[in-house]
Amino acid sequence: MANESIYDFSAKDVKGNDVAMANYKGKVLLIVNTASKCGFTPQFDGLQELHSELGAKGFEVLGFPCNQFMNQDPGSNESISEFCSLNYGVDFPMFAKIDVNGDDTHPLYRFLKKEAKGLMGSEKVKWNFTKFLVNKDGQVVRRYAPTVKPADIRNDIEKLL
Repeated sequence: MANESIYDFSAKDVKGNDVAMANYKGKVLLIVNTASKCGFTPQFDGLQELHSELGAKGFEVLGFPCNQFMNQDPGSNESISEFCSLNYGVDFPMFAKIDVNGDDTHPLYRFLKKEAKGLMGSEKVKWNFTKFLVNKDGQVVRRYAPTVKPADIRNDIEKLL
């Protein structure tokens, strides 16, 4: 199983449909655990900007709402999706709410965390808007802290495109 890539996983979109990560083969991805009521929520603007400007070159942002950090995304998948599109014009794929830590961690996030550890080798996602950069082969290249603004990741993304 050492050759695992994100293409081995699938996740439910906001409407509850299964989406194979293999659908994104050949694209550079930024996978982000999002929240609607977080101090970092305005990062949706920057994520959408990257998605809009680099999408045609083969880049995609994938948003995974998570309510594990101080209840900052308590809404339904529908209300989260509506919030993101109304307030931030988000048109990149948003998925159903998941857990990124603990016993019920989504299998995709188990993989992401194992491949790109955080500070001092910790696998735990520390907060909302932790970002994982994935190359065109589905390999996790890097993890970014929630404080890292989407615009600050642009050069790393462009190198992979």
